[in-house]
Amino acid sequence: MKKNEIVEVEITDLSYEAMGVGHVNGETVFVNNALPGEVVKAQILKDKKSYAFARISEIVKESPDRVKVPLRQYVQTGLTSLAHLKYDKQLEFKQKQVKELLSKAHLDQIKVAETLPSPLETGYRNKAQVPVRMVKGQLEIGFFRRHSHDLVPLEDFFTNDPEIDRVLLAVRDILREKRIPAYDEEKHQGQVRYLEVRRGTATGDMMVVLVCLDRDFPGLHSVVDEIKEIAGVKSIFLNHNSKRTNVILGEHDYHLWGKRYIDDKIGDLTFEISPQSFFQINSLQTPRLYKLAIDQAGLTKDDLIVDAYSGIGTIGLSAAKDVKEVRGVEVVKAAVKDAKNNARLNQIHNAKYYAGKAEELMPKWAAEGLKTDVIFVDPPRKGLTKEFIDAAVKTGPKKVVYISCNPATLVRDMQLLMEAGYTTDLVSPVDMFPQTPHVESVTVLERTQID
Repeated sequence: MKKNEIVEVEITDLSYEAMGVGHVNGETVFVNNALPGEVVKAQILKDKKSYAFARISEIVKESPDRVKVPLRQYVQTGLTSLAHLKYDKQLEFKQKQVKELLSKAHLDQIKVAETLPSPLETGYRNKAQVPVRMVKGQLEIGFFRRHSHDLVPLEDFFTNDPEIDRVLLAVRDILREKRIPAYDEEKHQGQVRYLEVRRGTATGDMMVVLVCLDRDFPGLHSVVDEIKEIAGVKSIFLNHNSKRTNVILGEHDYHLWGKRYIDDKIGDLTFEISPQSFFQINSLQTPRLYKLAIDQAGLTKDDLIVDAYSGIGTIGLSAAKDVKEVRGVEVVKAAVKDAKNNARLNQIHNAKYYAGKAEELMPKWAAEGLKTDVIFVDPPRKGLTKEFIDAAVKTGPKKVVYISCNPATLVRDMQLLMEAGYTTDLVSPVDMFPQTPHVESVTVLERTQID
């Protein structure tokens, strides 16, 4: 196949990135925005000999599961790459992802529950981080086109809380009015790189973070004076990111106006959230995720639990009332400070938080003779390290509760834990990110033997 060639493809599956999968003359073709059961005419964008990428030029036979998306930019950008698929089929797709990865690892005996649906299918995100760029001479916000850094301007981000979109547009208009230059990646100049807006779903309070190339710039104070008049905004920060990098946030946040935190709730607990706090994106689904994890853990009043990758303490503090002691470990020092504040705020006295890498602190605790009952892990997408798993096992937990945002690394880590004498018969997928291919899950691994 050659670039720009039009081929007819029958779509038989979805890839883990939610691209339609078909075959032409024995070669796999990945087609953006195509669904299983469809026959499409597709234009080849890139050919890699054994596989190719393409986009739809015409749908010859349409799937009954297709949803008409009003703005194709959502799919173009990858922002909501499942928005064209009915929601019940999205849930099935996420369950299937987990099943297939387990099958490849020869773990077919493990049952995969039906995916727990989100209370909201759109408008669920409590945080937005959107790039700011100049497009055709005008400052715009939006999202990058898939596999590029070309900005697609957007005014409705589909999955954001609508109040967040309202504030994003208001700040965009203020930046335009004040003629504040947007960041230019190639020249490494301009000012505003990203806008971050967070909203406490339970309180309605909103925080605006201007991610800027410089610590200060002409017009900043005037911009702040305008932003603080936007309804609902209670806090304004500047995040200083002066590096040539794709990383959104720099290390330093500067408080410009209002509260230093905004508040949100998980169940009966209140949490203070700062600019770089990790807080689950889907506020309404998070209590259900944590309840599932805590219920499956079967905690008792005598348990000592470790909350690894603890962030601002959300999981550990949610479990604290059911156990004797909580130890949290988190590498981000600001998050550890927030976790300690949140324990005080909720009058929880049996939770202690430590700054450091989980894979370094756990071996230290194991060497000191710490014995744990349950370890909760909620790692980043790269999963756990072997060093962490080895050290965690040495503390002798009866159970490891694994909250995963990446089923591939979950399956890999499950195999290591099984080699260490743990077993499970169930993975429970949870949909934290409707309209996207991402799937969260809860797995409880129980000790069956002692080495």
